Amino acid sequence: MLNYTIRRLVLAVPTLLFISLIIFSLLKLAPGNPLGDLPLTIPPEVREKMREALGVNKPLLVQYLLWLKEFFVVEPLHAIDVIFGTHYSAGMQRIISWQTRSPVFDIIAQRIPQTLWVVGLAYVVGVLIALPIGILSAYKQYSVFDQTGTFAAMLGLAVPPFFSGVLMILIFSVYLNWFPAIYDTNLNVVSWHSLWEQIRQMVMPVLVLAIQTTSQISRYLRSSMLDNLSQDYVRTARAKGMSESRVVLIHVLRNSMIPVITVIALGVPSVFGGAIVTEQIFLVNGIGQLLITAIYANDLPMVQTITFIFAVLIVLFNLVADLLYGVLDPRIRYD
Repeated sequence: MLNYTIRRLVLAVPTLLFISLIIFSLLKLAPGNPLGDLPLTIPPEVREKMREALGVNKPLLVQYLLWLKEFFVVEPLHAIDVIFGTHYSAGMQRIISWQTRSPVFDIIAQRIPQTLWVVGLAYVVGVLIALPIGILSAYKQYSVFDQTGTFAAMLGLAVPPFFSGVLMILIFSVYLNWFPAIYDTNLNVVSWHSLWEQIRQMVMPVLVLAIQTTSQISRYLRSSMLDNLSQDYVRTARAKGMSESRVVLIHVLRNSMIPVITVIALGVPSVFGGAIVTEQIFLVNGIGQLLITAIYANDLPMVQTITFIFAVLIVLFNLVADLLYGVLDPRIRYD
């Protein structure tokens, strides 16, 4: 498996370079001027020096190569400097946001905790709820539980987050006044009261996102479980006197999780980008909200960096899913 992992990582390099070239080229075609919001009274020579400082006066190929250097060399070196107190990146040009004139990765690092608190927790909750629902729905096929779960899953997949989010705000914030309608990103958890307030403001965005995750994964797991429950090895295990719980929860579930792993692994990048609408509705100051703000402001360095991070995560978790296949199914060998 080690050789397979190395081969996949080597193959990921040209894949990511091609993706980065597409992202960079498409965004360069979009209208946008890093100095467009500055006063017109600034002298032309000063504007030119500012363009030179931002690197936008160079040819497109040079800009692309500089961005790759900043993304893959300068920013990792800066992270090492922050962690270990070294000075490897001293004097090197970092990726600068046109909107805030500050390093892009510094802004992203400030937003990641909010995204992980809300969107990450919602994804974990959604997966943990989806697994037992999918197992019971398959084992008790066509029962009341199965039909109820199927209806709820179809409803959860059909209703978009921007509708369910607004509906929850209307019911639980406006009418019942149970939860705050706006997420307070400045809240610091320093006491039991502040912890309770943090939980209250997380309930609605976490629930909106968890509904989508639960609906999708539970349907995949149910379908995969039904395929495996009718296999010969299940009848053989039962004929040998193996307990029903062991048959279902160990043998059937393990084989059924192989296709579901792909859905779960590829859903992890959505933790950073798939909650754009939800973060906008509840005003969660996370990565999704940052991307929308950067698009509105024509902040191309911020947009292309966040978009490329999503691409890196998708390629990475594709590899993770493939490696997990070998863990769940001993018949799969990569070496």
